[in-house]
Amino acid sequence: QVELVESGGGSVQAGGSLRLSCAASGSIVKINFMGWYRQAPGHGREFVARISSVSSITSLSKTNYADSVRGRFTISGDNVKNTVYLQMDNLKPEDTAVYYCYANIYRFSTGSTDYWGQGTQVTVSS
Repeated sequence: QVELVESGGGSVQAGGSLRLSCAASGSIVKINFMGWYRQAPGHGREFVARISSVSSITSLSKTNYADSVRGRFTISGDNVKNTVYLQMDNLKPEDTAVYYCYANIYRFSTGSTDYWGQGTQVTVSS
């Protein structure tokens, strides 16, 4: 089995920063990519960022960002810890949402499968 455990959510004023973490554990052969989605009240889940081939050398990992967060959020990974981080700077009230970690993980028993964390609340006040 695979488990994704998130941490780092909370409340902050506009312009502030938060750092989310997501650690994957279990019988993992390879993590193809990890990333974040978010869901605000009354809205669908939207893509935030992802990093492929989680690596401790960020420059060798490919990253993608939603237009709404590019330049403010930075995703990075640590393949030793099987952990992905989302550094969120210059936060805006519209960033308020539940943030979900997700990962596409290869296991011998199941092949490549998507997994989701339980979600962590981020609230930005104006």
